[in-house]
Amino acid sequence: MGTRGRVIAGIDTHKDSHVLCLLDGLGRKILSDSFPANETGYQRLADTIGNPENCIVVGMEGTASFGAGLNAYLAAMDYKVVEVLRPKRDKRIKGKGKSDAIDAEIAARNAASGYGTSVPKSHNNWVEGIRVLMVARNLNVQTATKITNTVKSLIITAPEDMRAKYGKLNAKALMSRLSRSHSRAEDTASDCLMSALQTLARTWLELEKRSCELLERIESILGKNAPALLELPGCGAVNAADLIIAAGGNPERLHSESAFASFCGVSPIEASSGQVTRHRLNRGGNRAANRALHMIVVSRMRSDPRTAAYIERRTSEGKAKREIMRCLKRYVAREVYSALLHPQDTKYPKGAELACARILLGISQKEIAGRLGVSNARISEIERGKRLHSELRQRYQQFLSECRFSKELGVDTI
Repeated sequence: MGTRGRVIAGIDTHKDSHVLCLLDGLGRKILSDSFPANETGYQRLADTIGNPENCIVVGMEGTASFGAGLNAYLAAMDYKVVEVLRPKRDKRIKGKGKSDAIDAEIAARNAASGYGTSVPKSHNNWVEGIRVLMVARNLNVQTATKITNTVKSLIITAPEDMRAKYGKLNAKALMSRLSRSHSRAEDTASDCLMSALQTLARTWLELEKRSCELLERIESILGKNAPALLELPGCGAVNAADLIIAAGGNPERLHSESAFASFCGVSPIEASSGQVTRHRLNRGGNRAANRALHMIVVSRMRSDPRTAAYIERRTSEGKAKREIMRCLKRYVAREVYSALLHPQDTKYPKGAELACARILLGISQKEIAGRLGVSNARISEIERGKRLHSELRQRYQQFLSECRFSKELGVDTI
């Protein structure tokens, strides 16, 4: 490490190289240099900055993309790293050029002033694992959707007998039937059409299988690391994964639940005028997290009694459905933020605890499954922690409590 005095660092990150700019404690430029984007370059860059205790702050662009490796390296060495926004074209100083060195200097000055800075998102092992699995699953789902649209469009223009045979089938039944079909057409066009449909159908079935496998793995990881999030009503594995990815491995960087709501784009925006006092939807924020909250609200509107009662009350007050959903998303954001901060604080006992209680009562999995009206596989998944099945787990716990109470009274409940 160097022996330079107090410094402020700014880094403009790229795929193959990172540009460093150093300012002294008074904001005067000391140096600007470029380093390769590899471990050797990271070490040389850190040596150039100097002792972490003498570095006031390191402002870095792209901490979750090109700068992810450097961000992790500097953070491990106890540098104070903050993420800075890339300067927009209309915000640049008129008459000043654009280069990597200039961007690095702007990053340093913004980091020193605190303008547009934030704590970088942490990518720990399981959150990063969820992210890459979701990337693969989303691509599979998007490709399968394109295939579905393509197949249906081809069937629309197909001969009448083929339209009558396949036109009214849903996606899964359609693909299953097409994958097993064989062309008996005498003309070349019909034969080629059936070959194309069969190929697309088989690809769709393979993508669907892979998507389900990825989703099972995602749910398993979430069940071990964030069961409290999966226990929230309406929050399935996909919604939970999107929220976890958005928050990162350090959700505490979002210093309050109101900040989290703003980050998700569900905080109310003042839209009052004259004698009208109202709020409108926030169209900013992380759109994946916003979509996840929206889908949770949609699910609750269908099945949650509390949500139904709230909708009825707010409707009687003259609120429109869209505004009611905005309010509901804000409430859900509060619940989600608490679950993100305390991912292991579950409402119901873990599967291993239920299994232990069941064994102590001398009840088999088959007997439990029979009384709850489910298959043995569902009970096994709960006890092994493979899936949460929140509602079923609640019924399982309640049944064991009844059995324990009955046993104390000397009554057989099985």
